[in-house]
Amino acid sequence: MNARLPVFFGGILLAVAVLSMSLFTVDQRRYALVFQLGEIKRPVTEAGLYFKLPMIQNVQYYDARILTLDSPDSELFQTAEKKNVLVDSFTRWRIGDPSVYYRAFGMDEPRARNRLSQTVNAVMREEFGKRQMHEVISGERQRMMEVVRERSAQDAVRYGVQIVDVRVKRVELPSAVSDSVYGRMEAERKRVANELRATGGAEAEQIRAEADRRREVIVAEAYRDAQVIKGEGDAKAAAIYAEAFGRSPEFFRFWRSMEAYKQTFNSKSDMLVVDPSSDFFKYLKNSGNK
Repeated sequence: MNARLPVFFGGILLAVAVLSMSLFTVDQRRYALVFQLGEIKRPVTEAGLYFKLPMIQNVQYYDARILTLDSPDSELFQTAEKKNVLVDSFTRWRIGDPSVYYRAFGMDEPRARNRLSQTVNAVMREEFGKRQMHEVISGERQRMMEVVRERSAQDAVRYGVQIVDVRVKRVELPSAVSDSVYGRMEAERKRVANELRATGGAEAEQIRAEADRRREVIVAEAYRDAQVIKGEGDAKAAAIYAEAFGRSPEFFRFWRSMEAYKQTFNSKSDMLVVDPSSDFFKYLKNSGNK
């Protein structure tokens, strides 16, 4: 019995080793290809625990997640009017069919990225060449990106790649061209600003002239109305004085003499040389009389 124990445990260990070599797992982030003697036996695209023949079959794993292909440098494209633009873009992609992908690139992902970059670049270059500058900058960029994605996806499916999205991050002019364009834009803005200033100055002068004219008219009308009112007041005052003085001519003469005295002797430094017997001093001489 004791002699059989090593054989028993050895059989158990062998069975465990064979079982471990027969099992493999695939998680949600990966695909797997099962090879038998160097040929693809079957692809595994669902997560789980799977069996394979030990020593005969082997497994290769591929990333099933969405990957990003971002161009390190801006690409120089030409629009329909033969103008050069610098385009910075990126592509979202994933392995769609691991079997086709393996036949196209094997385990060489950099080669797959290079091929995908060439495909997208060629389609974008063709689409940019069909459109005007304003269309690629803002007008039809969304529609153009949809066309680029659809056409690139049609070509990429031949080597097992699925293109999820293609986007343009930035479109700008080359430095030499952009400086010239910015110079023209600045000159145009300055011209418009000068025109607006000139128009505003002319309108301001017109408004000031109109305001001055209206002020003169208002002042003249006010002066006219004041003179009319003053004249009417003086006329009424003269009529009142005439009526009052007409009732007592002697009082009128007395009042006028008092006013003359007040005006004549207004200042101590005034000097008057007159005959004492003149009528000027009539009411001073007769101040005690009725």
